[in-house]
Amino acid sequence: MFIASFATGPWQANCYLIWQDSALETVVIDPGVDAAPTVQSELQKRGLRLAGVLCTHGHVDHIADAARLANEAGVPMWLHSADDYMLTTPSAGIGADSVPLMRQLFGADSLPAPLQREDLLGVASLTVAGITFRVTHTPGHTPGCVVFTTADADGDIAFGGDLVFAGSIGRTDLPGGDSAQMVKSLRDVVLSWDDTTRLLPGHGEATILARERVVNPYLQPYFLGVS
Repeated sequence: MFIASFATGPWQANCYLIWQDSALETVVIDPGVDAAPTVQSELQKRGLRLAGVLCTHGHVDHIADAARLANEAGVPMWLHSADDYMLTTPSAGIGADSVPLMRQLFGADSLPAPLQREDLLGVASLTVAGITFRVTHTPGHTPGCVVFTTADADGDIAFGGDLVFAGSIGRTDLPGGDSAQMVKSLRDVVLSWDDTTRLLPGHGEATILARERVVNPYLQPYFLGVS
């Protein structure tokens, strides 16, 4: 399996392209602000076709170019319906004071809707470009946050969005955030991963769970309320 990653936009959100050895199709995860040109360049350079767009959650820094890429390729875009409130109105996920910024970035406080919309509500797994992902609902950062987990010969790979980062976690003070749900998602989901699980987060560097168990203050018993 091959994974190409790059950070885009003012929030430097990570976007990922994933494809199998000798495959002609790929899936993109979290194509945010200004991600489309790089995705299209990578597709052309590597001779790949886009098979689908997966979104870990609905914040604009992770979905700004999602519908555009999906619509241009004629493929589905997946997002949990609990985050639909910000799908085409990006300020709804950040706050009303972000409307001027949205207008500066996009010309209006709006994003295009996907023509092929797939809901992740109740979905436990899906296969795109021949790659099977486990889908785990992890609310807290937003109501519809999910983690996509797949595996290669070296073990599990978790595309975690803004659930957990190297040394930190996603914020819960934006519209739809919930600190109690975040604690539950960290305790019940993240701590259940094998130590060898590689985390590819929505921002910052990749890490592994064994490291985060030791250094991440938000995965410690005193924060999660576990003994």
